[in-house]
Amino acid sequence: MLVLGPIGFLSPALLWALAALPVLWVLLRAVPPAPIRRRFPGVALLLGLKDDDSTTDRTPWWLLLLRMAAAALVILGFAGPVLNPDAVPEDQSAPLLVVVDGGWGDARDWPQRLARLETAISEARRDGRPVALVQLTDPPPEIVWQEPEDLADRLPGLSPRPWEPAADAHALLASILPEGRFDTLWLSDGLARAGQEPLARDLAARGRLTVALGGRAMRALGPAQIDQGAAVLPVLRAQSGQQAEAEVVAHGLDPAGIERELARTTARFDTDARRAEARFDLPPELRNRVTRFQIAGETSAGATVLAGDALRRPKVAIVSDSGRAEGLELLAPDYYLRRALDAHADLIEGTVADVLRAAPDVVILADIAQVAESQALSDWIASGGLLLRFAGPHLAASDVGRDRLDPLLPVRLRLGGRSSGGTMSWGQPRGLAPFDADSPFAGLTIPSDVTVRAQVLAQPGPDLAQATIARLSDGTPLVTRRIVGQGQIVLFHVTANAEWSSLPLSGLFVQMLDRLAVAGRPTGGEPEDLSGTTWVPEKVLDGFGALNDAVDMPGVPGERLGQPVGPDLPPGLYRSDRSLRAVNVIAQGRELMPAEWPAGAVIEGMSRSRELPLKGWALAAALTLLLADALASLALSGRLSRGVAALVVLALLVPAVRPAHAQQEDRLIRAAGNVVLAHVVTGDAEVDRIAQAGLLGLSRVLNARTSVEPISPMAVDLERDELSVFTFLYWPITADQALPSAQAYLKLNRFLRSGGMILFDTRDADIAGFGAATPEGRRLQAIAAALDIPPLEPIPPDHVLTRSFYLLRDFPGRHAGRTVWVEAAPDDAEQADGMPFRNLNDGVTPVVIGGNDWAAAWAVDEAGRFLRPVGRGLGGERQRELAYRFGVNLIMHVLTGNYKSDQVHVPALLERLGQ
Repeated sequence: MLVLGPIGFLSPALLWALAALPVLWVLLRAVPPAPIRRRFPGVALLLGLKDDDSTTDRTPWWLLLLRMAAAALVILGFAGPVLNPDAVPEDQSAPLLVVVDGGWGDARDWPQRLARLETAISEARRDGRPVALVQLTDPPPEIVWQEPEDLADRLPGLSPRPWEPAADAHALLASILPEGRFDTLWLSDGLARAGQEPLARDLAARGRLTVALGGRAMRALGPAQIDQGAAVLPVLRAQSGQQAEAEVVAHGLDPAGIERELARTTARFDTDARRAEARFDLPPELRNRVTRFQIAGETSAGATVLAGDALRRPKVAIVSDSGRAEGLELLAPDYYLRRALDAHADLIEGTVADVLRAAPDVVILADIAQVAESQALSDWIASGGLLLRFAGPHLAASDVGRDRLDPLLPVRLRLGGRSSGGTMSWGQPRGLAPFDADSPFAGLTIPSDVTVRAQVLAQPGPDLAQATIARLSDGTPLVTRRIVGQGQIVLFHVTANAEWSSLPLSGLFVQMLDRLAVAGRPTGGEPEDLSGTTWVPEKVLDGFGALNDAVDMPGVPGERLGQPVGPDLPPGLYRSDRSLRAVNVIAQGRELMPAEWPAGAVIEGMSRSRELPLKGWALAAALTLLLADALASLALSGRLSRGVAALVVLALLVPAVRPAHAQQEDRLIRAAGNVVLAHVVTGDAEVDRIAQAGLLGLSRVLNARTSVEPISPMAVDLERDELSVFTFLYWPITADQALPSAQAYLKLNRFLRSGGMILFDTRDADIAGFGAATPEGRRLQAIAAALDIPPLEPIPPDHVLTRSFYLLRDFPGRHAGRTVWVEAAPDDAEQADGMPFRNLNDGVTPVVIGGNDWAAAWAVDEAGRFLRPVGRGLGGERQRELAYRFGVNLIMHVLTGNYKSDQVHVPALLERLGQ
């Protein structure tokens, strides 16, 4: 192939014929030959006569140029011109290696990457080249060349991972590169990573290296931090050089447990900055509800940040008998507790009865022996609360838990206490023993200066060892725990102040509270603090940023959480006891940098210009010029009459007019011979687009779930289109759409009387009932005034629409829970014995009216992606599913009528058959 700019030629040897055009010019110039002049007196008798056939003495230059252009087009056409020809490698037999980053950076334009990959495989199949595919997020142990057909079968199973290629992925691929020459296509997300440049140089040295990059700027979201009570998230970008903005959205649960957008803010990039900040200054109550942050419009795991417990300030209630006298704050039982918790928890004060009304996460009793609200506190613990108790003089002197196990203690206690220098004394204060592997404090480093001088002893028993989660060096319990229902009771056998031990003076005290999910620090604990713990994944992110259930995934050691995500640690939510930790894709301090490629690499976009053969166009143009040449020759000879010219012009115009008319006829024929869902054109481009996409989504669901196989939806112009070929019309109502003409109303009423159905959708959630108070509702009333519509009523529970295919009680769209109106049942409709529904009208309800915006809930693009959000989380998915089911029921009702109401006649039919 010869490539000249954007045009290539499949048979370039034929282009040598262009060199003969000057010879052709001379020949055409010489024909016809110039007449010979002879003087003859008798010619005078012929003067004044007109010859019908005349011959010019020389061909005009413009006619010669026309013929030369026609000849040149014929030569170019047979040379096989191609616009935007695919690049042909120097060695068409060389294998093709396709490298895909395959991480979260590919997720935003994954369909385009798959399309580019399919194009590459198709070209390799055409050229007979073997192909190998490597996804850097899952590198293979070796590279195996395959037939393009075999590799094409693997494409549907490819998906982007929610992590990046590992640090050694590029070096690993470089080490397994096969010997010999091969070409490489690298589908890159455009981010620079360690080992990327050396690998690119190695690939360029083996053959042609083509790098395909996405067209959109790469952006990501870093983990949230707390700054003066506000949540601050770094927004990252790879390309700098101009000012830009990014909207960040905070999602969370509303009081009903449905995920919604809670807040939105804008992060602004300076010209040379690759980092900006998104700041959310939210009230504590609202901040506690945040579950995730996301860059608006970005669908990747890197643009999503999960919150976990990092932003949540737990409610901690501290109950203490002792007041804090002025100047003696250090001796107060709750002083060190407040210092440890005040910055990261909402502290509540009051009696036990008062604090329980505030629904706290933790209740701390600092040296409280007797609790009057014992039963209420026990019920709160059983429902998931954490009761944290500290010993002290009051508890040691009481008889609580001596004779029997107290409901609010984890173990039985011995009378009195133990201290250095006492009856049951140590020779000197005791240190702490290393924490057991199954203890929540496992892995914490015990400072050597932490000692205990006094404690409340636990009563020995068979269950004491299991209840003990921290011991002193002599083996006596320091912290005990008992599980009660969904909650737990924990007792520190020392005081919460420094009276009995130096534990509250150390950092270990805060770490132990953190492990018990009391001191919820914004970072969720440093990685070294998590050593010895096990975290079980609850939800994990996929590459597109969607949160899914973690099914049968093993637990992860706590120290692994501080390391980069990967196959053994996908980003998501991990739980340990009562703590929920978020593991996100972008680590703290990460920067995005653009990749640099070798000088010999070919850089191109993800989408390629389609190869377009021009042979037909060239020959058609040549034929047109030859036709023009014939007409010009006739004109010069005087044999082209006006009638012939008119016929020629008419012949040229008729083909241009007929296709539109023929297309309209073909459209009506297709609608008449198939099931087609149609929507009324409103004049609002966006509303019409969503209506078309909504009917496309419903048509696909009907094809997948029922025996109905609709063809592509159609748009209907009430003024020009024939309605009799349709059975169902979806009519979205806009506030300013024009009223139909009188002729259109005649067609609409004929359509309704002949069994057709119109679904009127005001799209306003019918907030006033029947849409009366909204602009769309008022426009619907004006439109429906001239229509032959029967009396209406809200859908009764036994209407056929509730059971024509699915059993339904609600009919939501993008909006939920509003009334839908149908033709009222006749007054004489009765319920047959033994049947759960009445014998309703035999025909199809001609109109269905509502405002739930069904098309927006059904709407999908050509790739099957939803175009409009419906609710949040699982509740939204369920609502969309119910919207599809309502659409299926609607179409089945249109096509089959009220056949299910005929079931009321089943007893009579069975009786006749029995006779």
